[in-house]
Amino acid sequence: MKLSPVLVDEIRSASRTMVRELGFMRSTLAATDYSPSAVHALLETDAQGGMTAARLVQILGLEKSSVSRMLGKLIEAGELQEADDGPDGRLKHLVLTPQGQALVAKIHAFGRKQVTTALQHLNPSQQQTVAQGLSAYAQALKQCRSGAVEASPGSIQIASGYRPGVIGRVAEMHAAFYASHAGFGQFFESQVATGFAEFAGRLNDPVNNVWVAIQNERIVGSVSIDGQDLSNNEAHLRWFILDEGCRGGGVGRKLLGEAVAFCDRMGFSAIQLWTFKGLDAARRLYDAFGFELVHEAEGKQWGSLVTEQQFTRQKTADPS
Repeated sequence: MKLSPVLVDEIRSASRTMVRELGFMRSTLAATDYSPSAVHALLETDAQGGMTAARLVQILGLEKSSVSRMLGKLIEAGELQEADDGPDGRLKHLVLTPQGQALVAKIHAFGRKQVTTALQHLNPSQQQTVAQGLSAYAQALKQCRSGAVEASPGSIQIASGYRPGVIGRVAEMHAAFYASHAGFGQFFESQVATGFAEFAGRLNDPVNNVWVAIQNERIVGSVSIDGQDLSNNEAHLRWFILDEGCRGGGVGRKLLGEAVAFCDRMGFSAIQLWTFKGLDAARRLYDAFGFELVHEAEGKQWGSLVTEQQFTRQKTADPS
């Protein structure tokens, strides 16, 4: 898979910024007197409930001699102690002392405060994007070091039909996106939640359906076809939304493709959708699937002045 050099450089730049801002360039870390590698050793020992020096070498990716010297200092300082592990007592198991446990508790408190302070500058949707993105990126880096170079493809799956939490997630994703892009507030979110909740109660009718994009068991995108909302055998495409971290990766095209294919199978004469002017990425998708702009008008019905647009796709249109 060929990656954009711009994307790669953006990730590298963000990684350097994180290293600096989290304090890893300093000689000590997390308000302790210890180096970043020593702090990591204490945290990993705590997480595993104790471990061997050999295992720490593998986890930290450092030279055996460097880890040995570092552990010697931590033992001498009273943070770690050795315990026999095995019948012959030759294998030494490292565990935290009470002093070390108290220090690790302070390190955790320091780290949580750092992360909490940073996340307060982001909205809930962005916070989830950061958590999911960092987790996936960290796992990919770990796979590279262990020799598993290729990450598993298809981490986002498309599923149809109701699933627990979909009403809340559809409302949440709409609220987060349109609050930042159009200044919409509580009224808009309430309208989305109420409308989608009513629609969910009609999903047992075969002319209605919803498709969701799922990543790590979390809904990160959706689109719906309401076959009862309009007349003249026309379908209403509604609630097309993606979480911020999933945009630009083809997920929207997959969701829209499922919805359009469903309408073709059901024999609808046309598909109608209403959206807002300025959403260029979505507009390109609509064009690709044969939708045409048929009407637009300004209005304040959602809480701020926007230009609402209506797009139509006739049954004879051929998606590209």
